Amino acid sequence: MSIDSYRSRRTLRIPAGTAEFFHLGAVPGTEDLPFAHKIMVENLLRHEDGDLVTAADVEAVVEGGAGVHEIAFHPSRVFLHDTNGVPVLTDLAALRDAVVRRGGDPRLIDGVVPAELTVDHSVSTDFFARPDAPRLNVRREYERNHERYRFLKWGQKALRTLEVVPPGAGIMHQINVEHLARVVEVRDGVALPDTVTGTDSHTTMVNGLSVLAWGVGGIEAEAAMLGQPVSLLVPPVVGVELVGELRPGVTATDLVLTVTERLRRLGVVGSIVEFFGPGVSATGLATRCTLANMSPEFGSTSAIFPVDRRTLDFLRLTGRDEARVGLVEAYAKEQGLWHDPAHHPRFDTTVTVDLTEIVPSLAGPRRPQDRLDLGETAHALRGFLEAAERRSDPATAPAAPDTAELADAARDGAVAIAAITSCTNTSNPAVMVAAGLLARNAVRRGLRPRSWVKTSLAPGSRVVVDYLERAGLMRALEELGFGLVGFGCMTCIGNSGALVPELADRVEAGLTVASVTSGNRNFDGRVNNDVSLNFLASPPLVVAFALAGTVDIDLTAEPLGTGTDGEPVMLADLWPTEAEIEEVASSSITPSMYTEVYSTLFDGDDHWRGLDAPEGDVFTWDPESTYLQRPPFLDGPDDTVRGDITGARVLQVLGDSVTTDHICPAGRIPTTSAAGRFLTQRGVPDREMNTYASRRGNWRVMRLGGFANPRLENRMTPGRPGGSAVDLGEHGDEPVVDDVHVIADRHRERGRPMIVLAGRDYGAGSSRDWAAKVTALLGVRAVIAESFERIHRSNLVGAGVLPLQFEDGQSARSLGLTGEEEYTVHGTADDAEVPSHVTVAARHLVSGWTREFTVRARLDTSRERLYYRHGGLLPYILDRTLRGERTGDG
Repeated sequence: MSIDSYRSRRTLRIPAGTAEFFHLGAVPGTEDLPFAHKIMVENLLRHEDGDLVTAADVEAVVEGGAGVHEIAFHPSRVFLHDTNGVPVLTDLAALRDAVVRRGGDPRLIDGVVPAELTVDHSVSTDFFARPDAPRLNVRREYERNHERYRFLKWGQKALRTLEVVPPGAGIMHQINVEHLARVVEVRDGVALPDTVTGTDSHTTMVNGLSVLAWGVGGIEAEAAMLGQPVSLLVPPVVGVELVGELRPGVTATDLVLTVTERLRRLGVVGSIVEFFGPGVSATGLATRCTLANMSPEFGSTSAIFPVDRRTLDFLRLTGRDEARVGLVEAYAKEQGLWHDPAHHPRFDTTVTVDLTEIVPSLAGPRRPQDRLDLGETAHALRGFLEAAERRSDPATAPAAPDTAELADAARDGAVAIAAITSCTNTSNPAVMVAAGLLARNAVRRGLRPRSWVKTSLAPGSRVVVDYLERAGLMRALEELGFGLVGFGCMTCIGNSGALVPELADRVEAGLTVASVTSGNRNFDGRVNNDVSLNFLASPPLVVAFALAGTVDIDLTAEPLGTGTDGEPVMLADLWPTEAEIEEVASSSITPSMYTEVYSTLFDGDDHWRGLDAPEGDVFTWDPESTYLQRPPFLDGPDDTVRGDITGARVLQVLGDSVTTDHICPAGRIPTTSAAGRFLTQRGVPDREMNTYASRRGNWRVMRLGGFANPRLENRMTPGRPGGSAVDLGEHGDEPVVDDVHVIADRHRERGRPMIVLAGRDYGAGSSRDWAAKVTALLGVRAVIAESFERIHRSNLVGAGVLPLQFEDGQSARSLGLTGEEEYTVHGTADDAEVPSHVTVAARHLVSGWTREFTVRARLDTSRERLYYRHGGLLPYILDRTLRGERTGDG
């Protein structure tokens, strides 16, 4: 119960009667706050206890404590998917085991906050361009993952607040927007905003529906599920003013890629982006959600829109009842959360985006922020090939494919994968209808995709297929190979399956190929291990590039192909008009589609219902399992603390923009990799290797995948693919190059800790706690980088790894650090508080030169310092749980 220093508790009239609420009007100065800060103030008012949350916290948000003042935020929900949800459950199961080993009741570890887990990241595109592809892909999904799915059913029984959405329903974020999101709810008689932390960085998608939500690692999600607040510095809010309207022929995807480019350049890491201004009213909910989905690509914590009439219209369209709609409207207007186009909130920074200036775009070939005008793909391809040629070692480079042999087939830049995939764009009917209409027009002209292109359609919601079929567009998409392959996060997360065989052989011989997807991520090696060039584009452009068969083309000036009439067919010939798109979309989508699809959301199919769930409060681990092994994070002494780091060696020296996909791959496990060899030795056949993401419940497999992305470059082992490291011996005179885990073991046997040196934007990418966990498992005690992405930095702390940041203007290069040094970090001794700055001493192993420099200790909040002192979040929770049982202090 809040102590309510501001006397803000009031009564609100709602359609269902009345509800209590904490009125922002009771706090002077809130009227000019950004929407996001108002939500935070309400959260603090409701949880004010004089200890974790105080009146001073409320004042800090109102008076501008951004980036300085720490608050404890209590999300109303936790949201998970299977590839991060399984390791969350393995950690919780391990916590229960640890409580039992210490004589406690395992049920002390239980859910406090409502949590929903959607099984959506495990289905792969094994079969495509055939009517039975969805059924066959689902069958293969259960063959590979039945063990994990049984474990999830155990978790649903064991944890009282966890609900599981079975496979085949769609992608978590689209399901959240279309059905699960409350926007406002009444809980225990109190009306409150729906706020969410989720184990996927694209949890932000629901920001488009005015729900404050952001991605966290599984480590933080576990804490939130168990009732721990999320500790954060009050985030700055960057106001993005939208003016004007998009021009005909410009899609929401083009807008998103442009905003991503601009905000990444501006620098919004650690900030909340909030959209305001007259252009908000002209921006539909689907486009808002597309923008919000890409928040992690901007680098921001959230990217939120305020409540307005379009919010209410979308709730009605998706089948929410009038009581919900009325509650949202009444609460938003009473709390000052309703959008006023003329009002300019008090933002920390403001930028303007003129929607009339947006042009057709795509992004690639390696990062979402690398936007290109549509006509620039061929130029980008040539630049990439030239750079790759400069980096390659002629002695080890594969032989170039025979040009004559490939004269009538694929060349460098061939489109290997064209996938309409991901919640980002399949949530947007306008771009999906545009893709269908373009496909229909292409079929009428007699065009077909090239034979080497693997085409697929994997929507984030079953409703997508319903309205495409009602509009008569599915037939045309199927004729071009874009038939349904499943409902889930497939190609975008790396579940793309094998390439077309005729192309795979040429890739092995040295051909450089591309993917074009409607997803949100195009990092190296993510979509497919064998695809070097990855472009993000709108669904209609995905169809267009499949028809062209190459990215070595200017779609604004060159034909896609030749029609049956012998005439060249241009993209402009096939592109539908805005009026046609709007007419088809509005006439094909009804609220009953949503209510019917979501009425059985939690039921699952025959496969799911047929899985028997293990019983009991503790999980019985199978020592022979290749999917589930009890994690070792609680196997150390009870009083684990972090002391000074002495005599450390460097495991990796890395450059800029190293992503969590580089640190901990998510895609297919190659049979030749260390993890692949490990699984082969345990009798796993090649076709059952599955992905790293699906095997996150087995820490042994994940440790072998640490820093093993073939696209990762360790500057200590130039010319070698990712996954290698070097041991320089005790004096730097006996270097040995081997797999990362082998070198890590050699250092551990000598009792030497390790560090990683890195550049800017370290840890960009999905909110993947395993990138931090695998770092810890390899024995890395600290990462020294020029800058960190928010989620990965906090995950490192949660895993007991110290994030250290070079002072502005300094880097490993500027300091002359090569990885051939021994390091000591001073200032983190057991009996001292870790200061904001610590000293690092480096001594070169051969020459003996020494250098000292100061770095920032990125333990940004008191709670993070507490977690680090305990050796990570899990040991902290275990200690708190056991002491709570003994002392009664909770």
